[in-house]
Amino acid sequence: MLGLFPALVAALACATPADSGPTTASDRPPNVLFIAIDDLNDWVGCLGGHPQVKTPNIDALARRGTVFLNAHCQAPLCNPSRTSLLTGLRPSTTGVYGLLPGLRTVAALKNRRTLPQAFAERGYSTFCSGKIFHDGAIDWNHRHDEFQTWEERGPMPFPPKKLVEPPEPNRALDWGVFPKTDDSQADRKIADAAIARLRALPADKPFFVAAGFRLPHVPCFASQKWFDLYPEETLELPPVKDDDRDDVPPFAWYLHWKLPEPRLSWLRKAHQWRNLVRSYLATVSYMDSEVGRLLDALEASGKQDETLVVLWSDHGWHLGEKGVTGKNTLWERSTRVPLVFAGPGVAAGARCAEAVELLDLYPTLIDLVGLPPTEGLEGHSLVPQLKDANAPRAWPAITTSNQGNHAVRTKDWRYIRYADGSEELYDHRDDPNEWTNLAKSPAHAETRRELARWLPTRNAPAVPGSALRLLTRENGVWTWEGKPIVADQLER
Repeated sequence: MLGLFPALVAALACATPADSGPTTASDRPPNVLFIAIDDLNDWVGCLGGHPQVKTPNIDALARRGTVFLNAHCQAPLCNPSRTSLLTGLRPSTTGVYGLLPGLRTVAALKNRRTLPQAFAERGYSTFCSGKIFHDGAIDWNHRHDEFQTWEERGPMPFPPKKLVEPPEPNRALDWGVFPKTDDSQADRKIADAAIARLRALPADKPFFVAAGFRLPHVPCFASQKWFDLYPEETLELPPVKDDDRDDVPPFAWYLHWKLPEPRLSWLRKAHQWRNLVRSYLATVSYMDSEVGRLLDALEASGKQDETLVVLWSDHGWHLGEKGVTGKNTLWERSTRVPLVFAGPGVAAGARCAEAVELLDLYPTLIDLVGLPPTEGLEGHSLVPQLKDANAPRAWPAITTSNQGNHAVRTKDWRYIRYADGSEELYDHRDDPNEWTNLAKSPAHAETRRELARWLPTRNAPAVPGSALRLLTRENGVWTWEGKPIVADQLER
């Protein structure tokens, strides 16, 4: 049973909207602390994605509120994912699939009200530090059109010489022990800027403070003390199956045809797999410490009880699963993300197993604080689940990677259909690693058909100016970043 029925959809669509949201003792609407994390998969303690990960601060936030155990991104890539979350529109609607262009250069999005704008228009004081929009997506001269105050961008520190030399000569593709202390880390500066804001809030307005942390995005650098949390001799590597892709359609490779992130085969050959996994875990724990500093500052401000906190990541990240590292896939490791709410109107100590989407953040937040709705939002408010984690949800989570490639995730199933019509189907009750593709099984034909009903009917072409990690079909030939894909040139 899929748990998704037309009658339930109709019932929820016609239900009475949530109330205008909780109010504080001063009858002021709740504040919002909006915490974004870059490239964080489910390797978080409260999600159980890695048995050794240490994230005490995110875990404490989850205990204080509601954690979504089955949350998924709209796109496994920074720019389309963040564009979708902040505009409330699917990538298949926006046509933003690559790292370029920025949303304000897209004609249909030029005047689209983004989430922070919705709060500013209703009297909130809005502030941003770090990476909320994708880097370069907003012209720096127009940043105050998006947030009233926009401060520290937090550039990543780099050592004088690269620590690791993967096949792709990309400065960001690096990992290991660096710097000696945390003081020069981008996330320290981002947290400092947001903390300073919490200490100097305007007295006459509610606030929307956004902090976008950069780790564990590459380069995966952390000081030695964070590596010490993960001794190399006892480190557990993620489970992989060497023939995992034997039952996967060849087209799956097209979504990550040529990336700067190395394949598992290179990591093994270069004896770097364990080092990368350890570096990723170390950066996760360091980033978590900065989240903790920010949450401590909120508590010290005296505003915690009247502030909604939402923490999310833009997409996941592979560390060898399916033979790849990085994102750009429609599998669980790339789409599953942390999503935690805490504060007024949110049940404490709750764990929701329903499949939800980052697209739901926009309608949820304006619902919780009682703002007027924004037209055309394609997500659905999570207020029912924030009040009762067992409340049913009618919609699956849908992730899109380039035009015409989609994954549909329910509580139990993942269904993938690629632009060439090939398919994958996984039963997460028995196969959490997605090792057995059931798409060709006659016994699961009805399940596959039921899930396929949720595929987006609109598949907008890539908008003008699209580039970087872009898959297109030109004159019948599939191209990756403008170059024809030649099957026998695949780098495995």
